[in-house]
Amino acid sequence: MNGGQGRGAGNAHDRGAPATPASELIGRLRRVLRPEELDCACRETLDGALARFDQLERRREWRRQFAAARDHKERITALLAFLSELDALSEAESDRSVFEELALLFIEIARSAEAGAAALREL
Repeated sequence: MNGGQGRGAGNAHDRGAPATPASELIGRLRRVLRPEELDCACRETLDGALARFDQLERRREWRRQFAAARDHKERITALLAFLSELDALSEAESDRSVFEELALLFIEIARSAEAGAAALREL
């Protein structure tokens, strides 16, 4: 009876945030390391340790995703600096290849924005 309670407590974290590879591993460990014949105190200690480890791993993954989003923001900032050349151009520009280069900057900004958004959605 207590065994079902321990499993439910471990799954509460899973419903609140996306599973990470470490969380999936912890779930498998929980199933293997929690035989029903464990006494209550031992089971509670094990469940607590696994839950704490799971939370630490989730926070580590969240920090990684947050850092990735910041990296994409910095990349966009750098690309915008190059894109500022657009202000010095006119439609009469003789070197038409400059427009293609600037168009590629817009594409790179969009790609980096999508990747940054994806990283934030993982949080």
